[in-house]
Formats: sequence, structure tokens, C-alpha cells
Amino acid sequence: MNGSVGTPLFWTLFLAVVFILLSLDLGIFHRKAHEVRPREAMLWSIVWVALSCTFGLWVYFHAGSQKSLEFFTGYLIEYALSVDNVFVFIIIFSYFAVPKHLHHRALFWGILGALVMRGAFILIGTALLHAFHWIIYVFGVFLIYTGFKVMRHGDAEVEPQRNPIVRLFQRMFPMVATYTSGSFFTRSGNRWFATPLAVVLVTIETTDVVFALDSIPAVFAITTDPFIVYTSNVCAILGLRSMYFLLAAVMKRFVYLGTGLGVVLMFVGAKMVVSDILSIPIAVALGVVALVLGVSIAASLIWPRPEAARPLIPRETLLPSDDQEI
Repeated sequence: MNGSVGTPLFWTLFLAVVFILLSLDLGIFHRKAHEVRPREAMLWSIVWVALSCTFGLWVYFHAGSQKSLEFFTGYLIEYALSVDNVFVFIIIFSYFAVPKHLHHRALFWGILGALVMRGAFILIGTALLHAFHWIIYVFGVFLIYTGFKVMRHGDAEVEPQRNPIVRLFQRMFPMVATYTSGSFFTRSGNRWFATPLAVVLVTIETTDVVFALDSIPAVFAITTDPFIVYTSNVCAILGLRSMYFLLAAVMKRFVYLGTGLGVVLMFVGAKMVVSDILSIPIAVALGVVALVLGVSIAASLIWPRPEAARPLIPRETLLPSDDQEI
């Protein structure tokens, strides 16, 4: 079976289904802001994973086993790399003291923006790979270097007070200090003011750009089909919110997962570098990624070690005090 899933019709159908799912998510299931409990997060995690697996089977029946394996491998890599995003979300929400019932709203709009930005990155990356084949070696070396850094230094620090986009946003919009009714902007008299939730959203979007620089080249190591690259990204991102609520309380237990992610990045980078000399089958790549992640998770549970708490910078460095505007 050698069908193609990258036709305009399938692009349209996929984006339409994603739009419907997101509309149902925000408009019906999470219309009222509330704190997402672990049980609800577990249920939604199962739902998103099941939907992603269903889509992978759809790819199998329409384009064959090779494309299906490419999707599942890319999905697994993206889903694993999303663990870093979860830790960053924890830092951002702690930094800005975001009320728990607003976490879902911030993540929803942040991930919606990520879907658009990653689509643009994938189009650019695909064009570069088609125009300049040697770019694949650049991507590969970059991933090996990034994986080595992740193994040595762990997760990247997030410092919103040094984020130039966040600083620019604050200069452009006057702000209030309170999370007014869960909105990003609020009106007082004849003036509009940004709430801290708007700054949180800007921070999430800009940090996702950094993560996309790692994750998108990693999937290009598996396939250069833009449809498979984008859909695997989207399916992983859609499940990211549920993963956050499910893992936020236990993230520090997976102390060796960062090492595993570093090994995964180095492996897919090496796969890109040697692609013209040695072709590693997709099934083998999928097995290696799954094995490395499984071992790192198991090691974290079997041999836990204490981790020093990361200091958080006081939110007053960015946000005005209560009942004050800037």
C-alpha cells in the first residue's frame, strides 16, 4: 500500500478535526474555568493518546506501514520531548502565581499558538531540506550538541524577566496586578489593561519557540514528509495539557528522564548525520527511542535521588503590586 496522506484533502480534514476537537474542549468540556484534578487529567490523557493512535492506524490503512511507523516514531519523540515543556509550565505558573483554575485556559491558548508557529517552522524546514540537502547534517549536529547539553545540564532555565518579547509586551500595554475574571485583557473606564495572564501566555509562546528548535529537527530525522512531521507534532501537543496536570505533582521523581531525552536527541541527530551512509529502519528507531525512555523512567523509580529545588525569581520583578498599574 503506497497511498499518500499529504494531499490537500487530508490536510483540510486533519485541520478541521483538530479545530472541532479544540472547540469542544474549550467551548463545552472546559467552558468554566476550574482546577483540573489528576483523575480528570488521566481521563483526558487516555482520550488524546487514543485519538492519536487512531490517527496512526488511519495513516496505516491509507499510506501503509512505513508512513504509520514514521508517524508513531515522530509522535513518541515529540511526546517524550514535551516532558521538558511540562517542567517549564510548572516554573512559569509558579513564577507568576497563576491560580490553578486558570492553568488550563493559559495552556489552551498557548498550545493553540504553538500549533500555528510549529506549522510555519515545519514549512521552512521542509523547504530548506528540499533546497539544500546538506542542511540535514546541520540539523543532525545541532541535535547531537543539544542532547549532550541536556545530559550534562538537565532542563533549561526559564527567566521571564530576561525575555525580550515579554519586556516589549509590558512596554506596549499597561497592566493590572490581578487575574481579572480569567481574561487576558480587562477594561477600566475607557482604557484597556493587560492582566498577568496575558504575560503568562506570551511567556509560554516564546519558550515554545525554543523547544520547537529541538523537537522539529528531531522528527525530520525520522521523515521529511511535512504532513507526518506536522501531524505527529500536533497530536503530541494536543495531549500536552493533560500531561501537565497529570505529571506536575510527580515530575521531580523522574530524575533520569532528562538523561534519557538527551540520549534520544543524540540518537536521532546521529541518524541524520549518517543517513546517506547507513539507513536505520524506522522500526529500529522506534524501538531504540521506546527502550531509552522506558529505561530512564524505570531507573528513576528504582533508584530515586534527591534533587535540589530550583530557585524561582520573585514575580515582583515583572508584575506590578496589587492595585497598581504600569
